[in-house]
Amino acid sequence: MSNLIDILKKRGFIDQTTHEKALDEYLETGKVTCYIGFDPTASSLHVGSLVPIMSLAHMQRHGHRPIALIGGGTGLVGDPSGKTEMRKLLTPEMVDENATGIKKQLSRFIDFSDDKALMLNNADWLTKLEYIPFLRDFGRHFSVNRMIKAESYKMRLESEEGLNFIEFNYMLLQAYDFLELYDHYGCRLQMGGSDQWGNIVAGVELIRRVRQETVFGITFPLITTSSGAKMGKTAEGAVWLDPNKTSPYEYYQYWINTDDRDVVRFMALFTFLPMEEIKMLEKLSGADLNSAKVVLAFEATQIAHGMEEAIKAYHAAGRMFGDRVISKDILPSSSVPRNGFEDKNISMKLDSNLPGLKGESKMTESIPHSYMEEDRFEEGIPVFKLYHMVGLVNSGSAARRLIEQGGAYVNGKRLESFDYLLTNSDIIDLEILLRAGKKRYHKIKIIKNKS
Repeated sequence: MSNLIDILKKRGFIDQTTHEKALDEYLETGKVTCYIGFDPTASSLHVGSLVPIMSLAHMQRHGHRPIALIGGGTGLVGDPSGKTEMRKLLTPEMVDENATGIKKQLSRFIDFSDDKALMLNNADWLTKLEYIPFLRDFGRHFSVNRMIKAESYKMRLESEEGLNFIEFNYMLLQAYDFLELYDHYGCRLQMGGSDQWGNIVAGVELIRRVRQETVFGITFPLITTSSGAKMGKTAEGAVWLDPNKTSPYEYYQYWINTDDRDVVRFMALFTFLPMEEIKMLEKLSGADLNSAKVVLAFEATQIAHGMEEAIKAYHAAGRMFGDRVISKDILPSSSVPRNGFEDKNISMKLDSNLPGLKGESKMTESIPHSYMEEDRFEEGIPVFKLYHMVGLVNSGSAARRLIEQGGAYVNGKRLESFDYLLTNSDIIDLEILLRAGKKRYHKIKIIKNKS
């Protein structure tokens, strides 16, 4: 049976490790505790955070205990890693609010019940440190010569803004986090992105010096798409894990639009499907590869938002772009509906506890939508303004360009004029369906005027 490091390597998670042979032996000794830090700069994590999140989920699935460490203390300082300018400093109130949102999202991936996983905040110990004792007891173990050679500092030292002294302390604080988690929780493994290598090694070294113990580090590669774009970045902005920032339907569509060259790699990283099934995808092309993308989108959405939202997004996409029957030979372990709308009774059962909504109409609820009063259309609304209002474009001028280039549709009909007025005659079954380009939709739901 493959050990956990082999599994993570095969799935594409491993960039570098410390003490490789000793780490393998350590992971085979029984239940171990590992941690990853999460920067609380926003109330939601995004798709770019999925590699560390999924790695913690894999650790838990193999019987180990993950710690998600919210950087409430380090967030008050700012991590210089991967940045050419100083990060915006957060207030304690902002950190607390963001930490609440992050735990809610992580709970989809990791089970925090009964101490199976822990979520901690380093503000609990870092904000209580006394400066002079900290420098005497721990600062003396850090070589400035070595610190400035670390990639996280090097980039900032060479930038126009330079490296702020407050950020220079960041490595010491992250190393101290590792020591604190080692002392109080028996944590001997820290994981993080490749830009965290210097900080992780500093923690490993600090524990070796002050506790004479061996601890370990793993880093993950920076994941980019085959086109070279950062994961989770689209023309519309970040793809968030918070359903209020990125709806489950939009999240599903992000994965459906995966480049053909990335399907196998992303399936290994962002789903829990068996690698022997994923390897079989290398032989697929055309319609079969598109079916694999449906499975990727379904599995990723199910993990992040739950089965009900995944099924609703699947059926909503079928309504918009055409139904797809997925062969049972493609990723057979997946729970994706395989018979298109023949499986819609699954959704109807899920929706049976939602009064006043039929199953099929509820399937399309995950399509981005907004509500407007019927009387607003009596005099007409310029269509380019409405496209901007609902967020399909960033400005009225962008809407004009979209319409002039033939990329805007109302109820399936291409718009010919940017100043077309949407009126009551455009309302069909109390809805108006807007489309931008091939894949982006927004539905206006009409509220009837009270007579």
